[in-house]
Amino acid sequence: MQHSNVLPPPYRETRGFFLAGFWLRVWAYLIDLIVIGSITRLIVKPVFKVLDISLVEGSMFAPISILSAIVFYGYFVLMTKFFSQTIGKMVLGIKVIDLKGRRPTWGTVIFRELIGRFISSTIFILYIVVAFTTKKQGVHDLFADTTVVQEKKKLEFAPAV
Repeated sequence: MQHSNVLPPPYRETRGFFLAGFWLRVWAYLIDLIVIGSITRLIVKPVFKVLDISLVEGSMFAPISILSAIVFYGYFVLMTKFFSQTIGKMVLGIKVIDLKGRRPTWGTVIFRELIGRFISSTIFILYIVVAFTTKKQGVHDLFADTTVVQEKKKLEFAPAV
């Protein structure tokens, strides 16, 4: 009997990824919103109180609104660039990759997290696009040629060569 170098299917190494679906991404986003809200409440608001700056959010140009937006977008940009994932994604074991299977570049991250997330956050229903695209991409992923995959599993999505 001759032994083959090819391992049976469950053990065979693949270059593909198991995509993170809609609900997994929703839960990660909700965790991120809790983290961002905590940062704002624990750091930003006390600084505003100490400096006697109004916390009234009368318009989108109010100082608290501007700083809250900087915290929101800064969190997503920096976490995605340096870790390929936010805290919510870390907790759930998912990460952002480009469509070639690599970590996103600065340009990709900025485009995805600033422009794409602004559009998705403005028209919140657009987040549901993840449920209907073949690569489980949100609008911000479609703009930036990225997707979100599960870290430990590799299966569904084979990156372009």
